Amino acid sequence: GVEGMERKFRIYNSLLSEFAVLGFEFGYSLVSPQSLVIWEAQFGDFANGAQTIIDQYITSSETKWMRQSGLVMLLPHGYEGMGPEHSSARLERFLQSCAQYNMTVANISSPANFFHAIRRQLNRPFRKPPIVMSPKSLLRHPLCVSDYSELVEGNFKEVIDDKAVADAASVKKVLFCSGKIYYDLLEHKSAHGREDVAIVRVEQLYPLPGHQIDAVVKKYAGAELYWVQEEPSNMGAWAYVACKYRNPDLVLIARKASASPATGYKKVHVAEQQAILDRAFA
Repeated sequence: GVEGMERKFRIYNSLLSEFAVLGFEFGYSLVSPQSLVIWEAQFGDFANGAQTIIDQYITSSETKWMRQSGLVMLLPHGYEGMGPEHSSARLERFLQSCAQYNMTVANISSPANFFHAIRRQLNRPFRKPPIVMSPKSLLRHPLCVSDYSELVEGNFKEVIDDKAVADAASVKKVLFCSGKIYYDLLEHKSAHGREDVAIVRVEQLYPLPGHQIDAVVKKYAGAELYWVQEEPSNMGAWAYVACKYRNPDLVLIARKASASPATGYKKVHVAEQQAILDRAFA
């Protein structure tokens, strides 16, 4: 808020019409650009009920009408065995709509980075809608923590290198990933003592931080490069990353292409998730 004005923090458990509520929040963000307006879906794929608002207003209002919106969309996203309706916020759909710096798409893996991403919404002198693939299990994951100093200092990090790597020359594999899969990879790396593998998080997908990714690739020159994702190969960030980054050495590790975002069977989910980890560390 503006200095001297009363700050108000309001939370509403809104009615189950995503179309109506997201439309209202979009309008509110236009008439009150100094307010931090956040719409969070119960599950990320509930955004499909508001697809018209997303397509006709949120992704394109600046291009069509020169109207900027800072509306934040938090969409729970992550493969945790919850079935096809509660695993994917359809990340690929948002990335397909990205152009002309119309919005930010992020898949964030640390509390501090989330804080800085939200803070910059009102701190910068313009407004863009951020689409955040929000965590579910990471809200209670013992490794997903940030030190107090990381909150009061620093800024949003588009790419996070592997801080555990002591000698870059010893790294034989670089695993690029985004979001919750990082912690699955991290636990596997720690359990098996794989110091020859670096896990690099791409926290912001659009605009793609290409120069920062280039720096990582240069740092680990000679290492094999992989993009690791939980989503099927025809979903998630892969098609977008492969098109935007265009590095022929970057190889995909993902679930096989599928018409459904995820399996409905917990045992199959666990087997698929383990297969991704096995391939990543083979």
